[in-house]
Amino acid sequence: MQNSHALTLNAVNSFYGDSHILRDVSFSVTAGRVLALLGRNGAGKTTCMNTIAGLMKPRSGHVSVFGRSIEGFSPEAICQAGVALVPQGRRIFKSLSVTENLVVARRRPAPTGRVVWDNEDIFKLFPRLQERRSHPAGRLSGGEQQMLAIGRALMTNPTVLLMDEPTEGLAPQIVAEVGRIIGQLRESGLSIVLVEQHTNFALRIADDVVIISTGEIVAHGSAAEVIHDSSLLNNHLGVH
Repeated sequence: MQNSHALTLNAVNSFYGDSHILRDVSFSVTAGRVLALLGRNGAGKTTCMNTIAGLMKPRSGHVSVFGRSIEGFSPEAICQAGVALVPQGRRIFKSLSVTENLVVARRRPAPTGRVVWDNEDIFKLFPRLQERRSHPAGRLSGGEQQMLAIGRALMTNPTVLLMDEPTEGLAPQIVAEVGRIIGQLRESGLSIVLVEQHTNFALRIADDVVIISTGEIVAHGSAAEVIHDSSLLNNHLGVH
């Protein structure tokens, strides 16, 4: 029977030099659901994403994808295991065309993969990118670059998609479009971890919520539960 947890962190500790950033972080993402990882600036959200993706190696603890341990693996090996990161700041290859950005990211699907993505699938998901397929990525608008960053991650054919601040700096109509896309990806069976400063956006789109503060998990539950807990939102997220 396939593990119902797409991603599991168990007592993960990560450091920047001597600075202890993640402290015994444990949570699981149920397959086919969106989990919002929320917290104030500096809480450890991006460090958590980078640790999962292999950009940082945990000092201790375990990370697994559908029951397979991946902690300590290289970023490439973690990508091959089915984890893709849409990084904060997009980090697209600006001198390459839209199509070239997608092609260089293409990977075979992981054994647990449900959906196989190719260029044309990305262009169906993001018609704006099809219109600009031959343009240098550096000439795209901020919203289009974010679409490309998402498309590039999908080209690795992941089972778990990590999205670090995907609405940062985007106009409201593009934020709404990103929200629609996240919903569509969930419907396809993809499991998603969403880091967001826009708390209301995250709570609307997520199924489950984990709140992190100074590197420790301080709350977790369904989005429906969290959105009605005003003291929790105020104390840890500054939402009144």
